[in-house]
Amino acid sequence: MSTQHPDNVTVPFFAETPDMSGDDEIQEAYYAFSHLGCDEQMWDSEGKEIDDFVVRKLLTRYPYFFRDRRLGRDLFLTLRLPNPSVEKDEAKVVVETLESIPRSMDVARLFYGDDTPPIFEVILPMTTSAEELNRIYYFYRNFISGIQNQPISPGDITIAQWIGQFYPEKINIIPLFEDKEHMLDAHKIVSDYLKDKEVDYLRVFLARSDPAMNYGMISAILCNKIALQRLRRLSERTGIKIYPILGAGSPPFRGNLTPYTVDDVIEEYPQVETFTIQSAFKYDNPVEDVIKAIKRLKSFERRPLREVDEDLSVALIEKISKEYQRQIEYLAPLINEVARYIPPRRMRKLHVGLFGYSRSVGKVRLPRVIGFCASCYSIGLPPEIIGLNALDAEDISCLKSVYENFEKDMERALRFFNPECLEILPEEVRKNIRNELFDYEPDMAHREVTSRIISAIKDGRGVNLQDMVIEAAYIRRFLG
Repeated sequence: MSTQHPDNVTVPFFAETPDMSGDDEIQEAYYAFSHLGCDEQMWDSEGKEIDDFVVRKLLTRYPYFFRDRRLGRDLFLTLRLPNPSVEKDEAKVVVETLESIPRSMDVARLFYGDDTPPIFEVILPMTTSAEELNRIYYFYRNFISGIQNQPISPGDITIAQWIGQFYPEKINIIPLFEDKEHMLDAHKIVSDYLKDKEVDYLRVFLARSDPAMNYGMISAILCNKIALQRLRRLSERTGIKIYPILGAGSPPFRGNLTPYTVDDVIEEYPQVETFTIQSAFKYDNPVEDVIKAIKRLKSFERRPLREVDEDLSVALIEKISKEYQRQIEYLAPLINEVARYIPPRRMRKLHVGLFGYSRSVGKVRLPRVIGFCASCYSIGLPPEIIGLNALDAEDISCLKSVYENFEKDMERALRFFNPECLEILPEEVRKNIRNELFDYEPDMAHREVTSRIISAIKDGRGVNLQDMVIEAAYIRRFLG
């Protein structure tokens, strides 16, 4: 699944501006399908302006390609909605986005001459209950497609007779679980949602980035593994196939999915059906390596995850997340200062992420996870090591039995550690940094750039900071 996550440092060749939007994203979808070999494009209406005419534009601009590769059968567009329960200011975008589905169906019917819907699934982020999923499911059935049989006025023709039928009549909802509590309860929420529905399968999306920012990288990985195990058991119990989606980015902190780590990620998450191909993966690596890696992801055979000790994993999650959150409170002012110099790469509306903790002076506010991650790397502080001091030798030994790529991922992250970052870190963080636990080869080019960034921050010089942030990101092959 190609996505629009703005974690890339390199601007793609087809983009008209560094901050992609509008027609750039239409061309991006075509490029992901036609050149990179992706099966699916997430079309994101959360926190940004969405082009509701994406199907019409794809079919009219690239008719020869899409004649042979059917949208809705061979290739897929999947809409990501705002969650009205959380994002009140964006709530009505849900209505506009859902209304675009029958309109896209009309365009596809004219193009293909049959009734295969080009869009039939939507993603609901920050899912916390079956009720939230049902609201989207039934709102579409009752108030989008369902209105076609209503008369325009008493005794008049129906809406369908006036402006045509509304298809598809129902859509699939993909829950996206992003916080610890509801990831661990994903199987219960999914079970409740499925009670009154006759379906052969359900896709379930597990976040990897936001839980890492909120609870630490290791906590996020353990939450993913527990959720995958519980969803597999639910599938076995009900006979309904559950196809997991994992939202993995390029940095180890956000999933460590790059063209060069595909086999490691498959080994870590063999149960996952769909992996996200985010912007850094697509644009910060040689295209031939990207295509080869996507072919590998598409060809591997799914198998059950190795059994996870849930009690042990939950205990580790609680231990790590508590210490991680404590340190983040001290780090927040520094992270927010650096985040001002992170290029956005997409035209998104500004809003904070899920992270917020009570303090004597109010709430800790942080940028979205890509900006958070980029800020940490830019000062030579890989966020993977924050909170690691909570683990003792026995904990680490137990962790290695669950998290197979633990040492590899930490070594990859620590390449970008710069000891000089300790000079600008708060004392409560500085004294708890544990980078000596692993052998790693530092990236000296990255260290040189981050040393200049650290020096600029110490001296209060922000003039060339964004240029240096971008320079360091080019070396890493991801922004954040």
